[in-house]
Amino acid sequence: MAEIPAKFDRTIDESVANLLAKCADSRGCSPDEIRGRITRSLSKYLFLDGQTVEHADVIKFIEEIRGDELCLVLACERGDEKAWEDIVRDFDATVRSAARKIAANPENADDLASSIWAELYGLRVDKDGVRRSKLAYYSGRGSLGGWLRAVTAQLAVDQHRKDSKLVQVEEDRDLEVLAERASITAENGPVSHAATGEEMLIQKDSSDAVTAALRTAIDALDDESRLILMLYYFDDRKLKDIAAAFGYHEATASRRLAKTHGDLRKRVEAALKREHGWTDGDIKRNLADVAAKMGVDMEKMLAGLAVAMMLQVWLAQGVL
Repeated sequence: MAEIPAKFDRTIDESVANLLAKCADSRGCSPDEIRGRITRSLSKYLFLDGQTVEHADVIKFIEEIRGDELCLVLACERGDEKAWEDIVRDFDATVRSAARKIAANPENADDLASSIWAELYGLRVDKDGVRRSKLAYYSGRGSLGGWLRAVTAQLAVDQHRKDSKLVQVEEDRDLEVLAERASITAENGPVSHAATGEEMLIQKDSSDAVTAALRTAIDALDDESRLILMLYYFDDRKLKDIAAAFGYHEATASRRLAKTHGDLRKRVEAALKREHGWTDGDIKRNLADVAAKMGVDMEKMLAGLAVAMMLQVWLAQGVL
């Protein structure tokens, strides 16, 4: 992206202040917070190579930004629960309408809509532990509803490409084979797929460390998080069914599942480093690279293993 000359700093600051002043609800966004998103948009859309830009152009560009919707998105990115409730309330119908126009049937449309909210919350975490959310791409230059419809269409295309390559992320549940009822016996716990899957994932000399780290991570999860994992990976429940079971919105179920994935990974990595002396390189070599080769996220891989481990414990205790 092009660099913005320093001579425009004051113009940008004043325009950002005016934009915030006009917002009906700034969601607690500071001038610096909103300025960061706006300068990125200016670099991408206005300050193009070989194009002459005047102060009036900058002022007009910022005046056209939808301040209230941009502040709503920024608040969601920072984890404001009220903002999440509002965005789901105001735009869930928009997302579902777009999904119905694209999907082959109502069930697929529901799944697509659920995927959208999960993507917006942020399913992946970068190396610095920051969630990667599609909300980061919203500039405020167009309506949030229109942008969400475009995101829905793009996700549908992405899913089609994955399906065409036989990467069935939703239907296969990534590691659902670790928790198939047919692979469980009271004497041996998860067998067949689960046993061979673990051998594939972990070299013999590191399996004990990973098992211990997973046990530590599982113990640290609250009861609701454990139950969500079981419902999703073992009982094959859809997110909308999990939401109904707990009495909250489907988007909240997506966020809870994503958060549980992230918490599990962080705790496993911390335990491996703290108790077993693993380095980031060890984790990448033994876990992250294997997950990538399998075509799944490391978070979901660990979740599948955690469910298999919980099932073993429950079988031993006679719970199942």
